[in-house]
Amino acid sequence: MSILPQNTTELPIHLGEGLILRRSTAKDAEALADFNAKVHSDAGPDNPDEKVWAWTYDLMARPHPTFKASDFTIIEETRSGKIVSAMNLIPQTWTYAGIPIKVGRPELVGTLPEYRNRGLVRKQFEVVHQWSDGNGDLLQAITGIPYYYRIFGYEMAMNLHGGRVGYPVLIPRLKDGEAEAYRFRPAVEDDVPFLTQLYKLGCKRSLVASEWDEALWRYELSGKSEKNVNRVEVRIIESANGTPCGFITHPAFTWGEMMAVQWYEVKPGTSWMEVTHAVIRYLEAIYQQLQPDHGEKKPFGGFGFWLGEDHPVYHTISDRLPRIRKPYAWYLRLPDTVAFLRQISPVLEERLAGSPATGFSGEVRLTFYQDGVRLVFEQGKLSTIAPWKPTPYGHSGEAGFPPHTFLQLLFGYRSLEMLKTSFVDCWTDGNEIQVLLDSLFPRQPSDVWPIS
Repeated sequence: MSILPQNTTELPIHLGEGLILRRSTAKDAEALADFNAKVHSDAGPDNPDEKVWAWTYDLMARPHPTFKASDFTIIEETRSGKIVSAMNLIPQTWTYAGIPIKVGRPELVGTLPEYRNRGLVRKQFEVVHQWSDGNGDLLQAITGIPYYYRIFGYEMAMNLHGGRVGYPVLIPRLKDGEAEAYRFRPAVEDDVPFLTQLYKLGCKRSLVASEWDEALWRYELSGKSEKNVNRVEVRIIESANGTPCGFITHPAFTWGEMMAVQWYEVKPGTSWMEVTHAVIRYLEAIYQQLQPDHGEKKPFGGFGFWLGEDHPVYHTISDRLPRIRKPYAWYLRLPDTVAFLRQISPVLEERLAGSPATGFSGEVRLTFYQDGVRLVFEQGKLSTIAPWKPTPYGHSGEAGFPPHTFLQLLFGYRSLEMLKTSFVDCWTDGNEIQVLLDSLFPRQPSDVWPIS
């Protein structure tokens, strides 16, 4: 049973054992940065990560388009004031097939080793989920280690990253005397409208995408400190006559022996083939100029395109990208499935209208075993989306999904047939329901560039 109050404005909460749970203030900036730099260091607490320090400090002490200095939870010792556990919530807006969805992104979840296994993270998640609900968020999303966030009601249900890799021998070299047809320059504030426009075009390829308005692009270009772990270099691609024709982003430092593109778009009518050859040569050159994340720099070992499961560049130069880096997964939490389905109902009706099940009329009850959803269609239109309580025996309803697995279907991560193969207690009652659900929820990958 939760010990938290219904209204988290009643923070702080005394947790016992000399600990207090409270909301952060701007005065906590340095202490939180020190804490996170130690807790989240891959090299251990004795070697704090300066890039994580910078990220935390930026969130707390520099203007951010969506985040406030009060958006961390902190658990500290009442006697010493030492932070022993903390996390935050970064508000953002994503889109589902173009429909805006408010999202809360928990991040920087950490606890000192000697305070782990006491339920401190669970207590903070309860607070953060209440904050997110108060913000009107329909979804929470987090990245992290395998399994852990399932404990707090999350499901790995959407692609995270993934990409392709090529090696130096596959770099398309210029011929003797041949000049580079494209050049790469740092993006500046005057480029923000161009970046915003091209980014929106790219998002159309992804079922789920993160909205980036001009304020977020300006923050990315000049709002983050130099060592922020999430800062990227944004480069405008220009033709030889100085006309902008695309952009790329890449890390501000090297990771291992590789340099990779994290976002890549070109204007309609521009040759992906020609530009991509120049991009590969640029990646090799910029690798030599940047400092490594840690340790000594190694000789350039390869170029990468971290652009999700699918991207035009993969089809353009498939012979130069022999290695596949399979996607990991986002953890998603959907506290109100009915509210979410109502929000995206125009998408569901549009999919149905273009499917073999067009004009469908009838009732479809989806059981998640402990609860469920009732959908009623009238000539292809959703007239009812409502909660439904399944019976605890037999095949109650028209389709069944073990708890949280429906998210994998909803967010395009797995097809219905893939889920049935993996979960014998995922089922449909007859071919008609199978066709209907395949039409409503086709598999479609996503590549989300979140707000951090």
